[in-house]
Amino acid sequence: MAGTEGTRERSQTCLSGAQHGGGRQGGIPTQCHVRTQACIADRPHRLRVHVCSNPVRYRAEAQGIKAQGPAVLPWSPPASQSLQRLACVSPRMDMWMALLFLQALLLPSLADGATPALRFVAVGDWGGVPNAPFHTAREMANAKEIARTVQILGADFILSLGDNFYFTGVQDVNDKRFQETFEDVFSDRSLRNVPWYVLAGNHDHLGNVSAQIAYSKISKRWNFPSPFYRLRFKIPRTNVSVAIFMLDTVTLCGNSDDFLSQQPERPRDVKLARTQLSWLKKQLAAAREDYVLVAGHYPVWSIAEHGPTHCLVKQLRPLLATYRVTAYLCGHDHNLQYLQDENGVGYVLSGAGNFMDPSKRHQRKVPNGYLRFHYGAEDSLGGFAYVEISSKEMTVTYIEASGKSLFKTSLPRRARP
Repeated sequence: MAGTEGTRERSQTCLSGAQHGGGRQGGIPTQCHVRTQACIADRPHRLRVHVCSNPVRYRAEAQGIKAQGPAVLPWSPPASQSLQRLACVSPRMDMWMALLFLQALLLPSLADGATPALRFVAVGDWGGVPNAPFHTAREMANAKEIARTVQILGADFILSLGDNFYFTGVQDVNDKRFQETFEDVFSDRSLRNVPWYVLAGNHDHLGNVSAQIAYSKISKRWNFPSPFYRLRFKIPRTNVSVAIFMLDTVTLCGNSDDFLSQQPERPRDVKLARTQLSWLKKQLAAAREDYVLVAGHYPVWSIAEHGPTHCLVKQLRPLLATYRVTAYLCGHDHNLQYLQDENGVGYVLSGAGNFMDPSKRHQRKVPNGYLRFHYGAEDSLGGFAYVEISSKEMTVTYIEASGKSLFKTSLPRRARP
């Protein structure tokens, strides 16, 4: 249904003897981001050399030279600081000969580009507030960091995990909240052509979900074709495929009142709930993709305020195990969590797009050993999950809105049936 096989624009590369990036040296623009070290003489002498490149495209190792520096993600250094490439050269070797040598060494790797992968941001519960200015400081901080992450690391799309508009959704397709909480907030140039794939949360169902679906015909970025649907992608330059099944867990389980009950009681339309569950069973049974993801708003497992969703533990969890689903992505609880069960299914909870809640009140309701990561600091500006799927594995990195990498984990490619 959806394909994202296009590659991002390749970056210009250059070499400079400058010591700090982000400007011009000898007429050559410099911007450096990764540090490596190579010795090309028996008696090395350190020479600082900068490689001008976009780190989105230059994340692969250069001719076996391993990157040094941050263990997870190279977040944007201050303008006055750059991460440098160090090379060890003989004192007798002319500087420009050394630069030419390094250029010849590095350019083939740059031309090959980064490892082929599907990359996306997963963020939930980002939906601002219903009064001016219709967004929160956390939403703005997340939007800024998502933009920076997309610019640096790249993203093929953004997965919206529900509660897109607090506290009662939107009223119609012309509701100003679309502009003031979505378009005006996620407005950075790096995000303008990145598609969003959307599902509904419990607060969206207090308004008009049909209007959110209809907005897909107005916004070039907003993709919400129906309450539940399938996405399919192919990793560029490979035969590796990814399926994502987008659910409406409110239709499946019922709505929940955050002030009266933490659990959805029953679906409003039992027939529609059964139709969705039957559709999912058939889709998962037929899925032959190398990675299969399911996404919904309510969590299956959570240690936080809302806790595990009983309806999903009973009805969805067995399907995830039976059909060897790679991961389930969700929001609802306003923090970041990663859990993994005995079947290897990953549970990615990313609900920190607008609020932060430190609660661990349901920790004893989750089986021992499932929880691998939790972050809900009240003074945090929130965060999101960054997912990268290659031919070998799927990695999930939790990123705080400040730019800090909090936790990283990986899940294997599915074995072919």
